[in-house]
Amino acid sequence: MSFSERYRRVLEQIDQQSDRLYEILPETTAGALRSVDRSAEVLQDWVEAVGEIPQFKLEEKISPVLLEAHGHLDRARVLLEQDEHKDAGAMVWELEQMLYRLLNDL
Repeated sequence: MSFSERYRRVLEQIDQQSDRLYEILPETTAGALRSVDRSAEVLQDWVEAVGEIPQFKLEEKISPVLLEAHGHLDRARVLLEQDEHKDAGAMVWELEQMLYRLLNDL
């Protein structure tokens, strides 16, 4: 599977988990939910371009995007854990790990 396909798959996973989190979490977690959404938005901004970036430029262009998206997810996870939503925090942790794997493959 190509990097761009995996990038899109991770974005889909974040979108799906975001929808799930909105279903299961109370409104008091709005800040964390917005952070998850922001992560998806950051990735979405590059979803078309990622397949057009030459391999030798991929790390330079996409690493900052993945790190920014990871930062938003990390913020969401910390907020969720502070509010005692451990299961939701674990879901976000899994999303963070997906981004790390993409970063490692660059």
